Amino acid sequence: MNKTPATELLDLAARAALLAQAEAGDAQAQLWLGATFAEPGEREDRAAAFAWCARAAEQGLALAQANLAAMYLRGYGVEKNPAQAVLWLQKAAAQEDGPAQFELGNLLSNGHGLPRDETLAASWYRRAASNGHYPAQARLGYLFAHGVGVEKDRVEAFLWLSLAARHGVGAALKLLEEVGAQMSREEKAAGGARLAALSRRPAQAHVALLPVLA
Repeated sequence: MNKTPATELLDLAARAALLAQAEAGDAQAQLWLGATFAEPGEREDRAAAFAWCARAAEQGLALAQANLAAMYLRGYGVEKNPAQAVLWLQKAAAQEDGPAQFELGNLLSNGHGLPRDETLAASWYRRAASNGHYPAQARLGYLFAHGVGVEKDRVEAFLWLSLAARHGVGAALKLLEEVGAQMSREEKAAGGARLAALSRRPAQAHVALLPVLA
């Protein structure tokens, strides 16, 4: 839809206000300004998107750190640099950023940028899953169902797959049916109790701005 002159003026005014806040050192404004430079089309400026995101990340904003890591991984506005990606992911993950924790698990599981370590990967997936990250919950459920990086445990698999399936993760729902068919009555009761307890905990807000993590 084409913008009217009035809409374009409002857009310019909002952008100018955001720029002023960003230049004054507001980390949130820096991150959002970087996101505007990442918009596809004539406005897209990957180098500027990276630069503003980096300024926000250096101030300790976890979401900016996670986004910056994704940019290093994908070569968005900067040369690919897995080592730098890991550094920024670790900073964000230490602040309990679920997407960053999930991505660290992926890097460890795949041996990309870090030595392959399924056990350590599982621990990061667990932290992300506990923070309400749905793909991490699905992945952790898979690990428990197959005993990858953790002891095989149908109750744990049922718990995490159930949480992921509630949010539309199709692969989790399919595996959940398989796991449920193998569980004893006692295991189902234990899984249901764990699920009821965890379901009362709020999920972490998942906001994605740039070429970010899943």
